[in-house]
Amino acid sequence: MPASRPQRAAVLVLEGAKPLDVGIPAQVFTARESMPYEVRVCGAAPGPVAGGDGLSYLVAHGLDALEWADIVFIPGYRFPDRDDPPQAVIDALTAAHERGARLAAISTGAFALAATGLLDGRRATTHWHYTRALAAKHPLVRVDENVLFVDEGSVLTSAGAASGLDLCLHILRADLGVAASNHAARRLVAAPYRSGGQAQYVPRRVAEPLGERFAATREWALHRLGEPLTLTALARHAAVSPRTFSRRFAEDTGYTPMQWVMRARVDAARELLERSELSIEQIATDVGLGTGANLRTHFRSTLGTTPSAYRRTFTLGE
Repeated sequence: MPASRPQRAAVLVLEGAKPLDVGIPAQVFTARESMPYEVRVCGAAPGPVAGGDGLSYLVAHGLDALEWADIVFIPGYRFPDRDDPPQAVIDALTAAHERGARLAAISTGAFALAATGLLDGRRATTHWHYTRALAAKHPLVRVDENVLFVDEGSVLTSAGAASGLDLCLHILRADLGVAASNHAARRLVAAPYRSGGQAQYVPRRVAEPLGERFAATREWALHRLGEPLTLTALARHAAVSPRTFSRRFAEDTGYTPMQWVMRARVDAARELLERSELSIEQIATDVGLGTGANLRTHFRSTLGTTPSAYRRTFTLGE
């Protein structure tokens, strides 16, 4: 949510860190006028850190950055199922969480987070190649291999590198609102939002162009939220049967087509509440929800708040 000072984000680089996993939160949250975060890249100690995939890092900060941070990102690293990170790293992560910082693991960074015990009894995910290893090494963690990311409030986990971007955009949506998240996605040339419930990896027996066709249908629908959007209309645009469309759409997005349309309409309403002074009734009409009462119902069921309260939280210009 909008804050009086920049949020402090630390990116913890462990031995064998994956370059994309490190770069994603560092780039998404880097300080700029539209992004009120301050980022520090750190390691177990200041200095060089041997990375994975032929790269290494020179970090300016040690574990003191975790004492400073409001949110700590733990990028994935090589061979996470072998040894736990140094005890000093585990202790620093635990202390940061006890102090109130959020901990967000990208890909195999979930192993370092699990080593603290903070994932015990909670849902978590990691890269699909390592989900069984995570479950075997940390049996108290409820590993879900069929999602892109899991938000458990103060601890968050994501699958491979691309879903780390999804997690970062999810955090932005919660902290700053839909408009800021969409702006960041456009800057990064990324999809504005993918549900955390979307499957990481779905074996395909259908030619991939069908997936591209569905993506085109989603884009088509986003430009027509104010119009009637039925399952039949969506399937007709994708040139498949409604049954095929429903099945494949749920595999691709984690939502049924009509659930996705409703979420898209609520998100469009969120952005209008953040960026315009339109009335709630007008916004409801513009996004295809009909009436202000209908918008309030779906806002409460989806977000647990009202449009008016949401607008007060994300005031235009903040």
